[in-house]
Amino acid sequence: MSPLRLALFAPAGRMGRAITDAATGDDAIEIVTGEADVLVDFSAPAALQSNLARAKVERVPILIGTTGLDHTADAEIAEAARDVAVLRAANTSLGVALMGDLVERAARVFGPDWDIEILEMHHRLKADAPSGTALALGEAAARGRGIELADHSERGRDGTGLVRAVGNIGFASLRGGTVAGDHDVIFAGPEERLILSHRAESRAIFARGAIAAARFLKGKPAGLYSMKDVIGA
Repeated sequence: MSPLRLALFAPAGRMGRAITDAATGDDAIEIVTGEADVLVDFSAPAALQSNLARAKVERVPILIGTTGLDHTADAEIAEAARDVAVLRAANTSLGVALMGDLVERAARVFGPDWDIEILEMHHRLKADAPSGTALALGEAAARGRGIELADHSERGRDGTGLVRAVGNIGFASLRGGTVAGDHDVIFAGPEERLILSHRAESRAIFARGAIAAARFLKGKPAGLYSMKDVIGA
């Protein structure tokens, strides 16, 4: 069987190096610079448009793991997904993918008497907040409640006289050290709490998940996919 050929847009970046390390010694994976089975984008928001253009021109699936994307990027990704298979993942950890499913289910079961707070911590060099993973978990909670996250989100509380709106989803971001990624989703109900947590101990888990996502993407028809599709498969 031919190896899975992956083309990395940012091979010298943190995730690019982690994926290369994960592929080392695995005969089923080959990192290439030319013709590929799947393109892998963990670069920067400014590079998204050109990376999607390459995927469309070459008719190759693309995995997008870049975070900090805006609404313009959302539209560009949706447009590209009409021509090629696109998998967008704020976090490629298989554990986080399963956590998102659990968050959605819990939010669906618990009513508005249960407040939802999302706490995340990352290394001191991370430039965007809340993290893409935290926002994805917030979207999962919003889906479970049948609401739009944009209309029910509370971030960066500061000051006095602050009253938490019923049904809103709160976010808190911590930065420091070399933390790869910690995420807690807190369901705070009357006299009890449920806390769903994930701890990333190294970037290797994201690399393994990215490779699993790339294997899933190979040969897939045009469309927009997620890590939920990967764990479902």
